[in-house]
Amino acid sequence: MIEFNAIYVIVAREFKKFVRERSRLVSAIARPLVWLFLVGAGMSRLVPPVDGVSYMQFIFPGILGMTILFSAMFSSISIIWDKEFGFMKEILVAPVSRLTIVIGKALSGSIVSTLQAVIVLLLFPLLGLKLGAADIIGAVIICALVSFSVSAFGIVIATFYESYESFSAIMNFIIMPMFFLSGAMYPVKLLPDVLRLAAKLNPLTYGVDALKHVISPLAHGPMSPDFSLAADLAVISALSVIFVFAGAKAFERRG
Repeated sequence: MIEFNAIYVIVAREFKKFVRERSRLVSAIARPLVWLFLVGAGMSRLVPPVDGVSYMQFIFPGILGMTILFSAMFSSISIIWDKEFGFMKEILVAPVSRLTIVIGKALSGSIVSTLQAVIVLLLFPLLGLKLGAADIIGAVIICALVSFSVSAFGIVIATFYESYESFSAIMNFIIMPMFFLSGAMYPVKLLPDVLRLAAKLNPLTYGVDALKHVISPLAHGPMSPDFSLAADLAVISALSVIFVFAGAKAFERRG
């Protein structure tokens, strides 16, 4: 019960911080909207529809992935703030395992990221997409799984940095390649061999691909998903476990 209470406290604290920072919600939603309706609308003039799927419909799962990526990765900034203000020391001396701390932090980041992704997901009628209740529920579940995995990945990175400036610099270096190599803007199968290999090592690739199965499934063609849904979910789940335990080990080493 102590471990569960600790997870609840960490999640509740981070969620309250998010609710009080309204500008964070606005900026997190504005970014995907700009990419969807400005970049997507422009590119749709160059890329014709394939099997009735327009380019904006094709990138919609990738825009959800972008929302999750930016929100989940930057949610781990709270670890840097906690280090600078001494709160992390109080957490580390608490009678709970490092694994509990990482799970709590990852859950808090995933809840916030999923909420933001759901807001963007509700724009699907504007793109001419027809999603049923089962499709929406499936997309939300996938968003939650991807959010947890990416949040845990961000936590692993955050444990190695002590200042906000250094962490922000490395985040910007990591986030954009992760986004562009996720299949969000163009199919992974059409990338050169080297970039295709890099895409397969990218955790976000499997999240975006899983969302394509639910939101814009095509059995064949260049805009069809690159992997099976079962493979996507298996990789996301496996990476989540790996990142959580890696984060716990990192906290042990630095605790």
